[in-house]
Amino acid sequence: MKRYSDCPQILRDFLAYHETIMGQSQLTIQEYYLDLRMFLRFLKLMRQDMPLHSDLDAIDIRDVDVDFLSTITSSEIFDFLSYLANDRAVNPDSAAPEYGIAASARARKLSAIKSFYKYLTVRTKQLKDNPVADLEYPKLRKSLPRYLTMEQSAALLQAVSGPNAKRDYAILMLFLNCGIRRSELVGLNLTDVYEDRIRVVGKGNKERFVYFGTPCRKAIDAYLPERNKKVLTDNRALFGSRDGNRISVTAVHRLVKKYLLAAGLDASQFSAHKLRHTAATMMLSGGVDVKTVQEVLGHENLNTTQIYTHIENTELKIAAQANPLSKLDLLPEED
Repeated sequence: MKRYSDCPQILRDFLAYHETIMGQSQLTIQEYYLDLRMFLRFLKLMRQDMPLHSDLDAIDIRDVDVDFLSTITSSEIFDFLSYLANDRAVNPDSAAPEYGIAASARARKLSAIKSFYKYLTVRTKQLKDNPVADLEYPKLRKSLPRYLTMEQSAALLQAVSGPNAKRDYAILMLFLNCGIRRSELVGLNLTDVYEDRIRVVGKGNKERFVYFGTPCRKAIDAYLPERNKKVLTDNRALFGSRDGNRISVTAVHRLVKKYLLAAGLDASQFSAHKLRHTAATMMLSGGVDVKTVQEVLGHENLNTTQIYTHIENTELKIAAQANPLSKLDLLPEED
């Protein structure tokens, strides 16, 4: 846990617990680290009566212990949530930064605080009282996920070109056919590719198999000879980068944006994650039941998957057309 040396021991213990005992992914651990570090720094800032827009990064929290945590009140947590909603810079490096982060981001940070206090009160019993036990999450605006149409998906694939064309085409095909996450794609190894499926390690290190069709298999087969000529620092990796490392999440994000622009699509509205939405939507519109799509996407809860049923529900369309009243055409003529 040397990488978390700017944190107090009690927080490092919490992170180690979730990494070794709970088996959560490095991405989740990193998010816990960043969110809880910000939370503790904010509390020290408030208690030291420092200006609200002080540099949080400069605040030392290594002395935070159980006694400090036991004195944190619900009011202070409300102050932190208010700071996030109104005073936290969205893009602090921007010339004219906006303030107030989205409800979804605030909910994630509150979830980290809840997990921390559950660890302190239930798992290790270092504290008796939990000030966030009954705290409700910020209300999230429910919006339908964006996705590419069949024509837009075809345009995206046709836009692939350049020295890494075979690699990039295989990446896009895996996104559009399998609906995997960016982190899951980055984590793929050569040994994870089978004849008609891939083995994916998802959230919480849960493994699943995702099947793909012949076109996706052809895309991978076209790329593999090129991949086998390269030696990477992690030579297990399925996808490598120009610098000889395993391809990064950031690199995948950039290449998707590049081809979106090349295809004449709005790169500000679509992303690698939207390709996952596209795969889910196409599966449902093609007649795949929602429970199967849940398994393909690796969703823990069915409710997460069901949002896609509002986008493209063929049965509802058929029902609308079957209504006899839908065939009436009695539009009055103009006088």
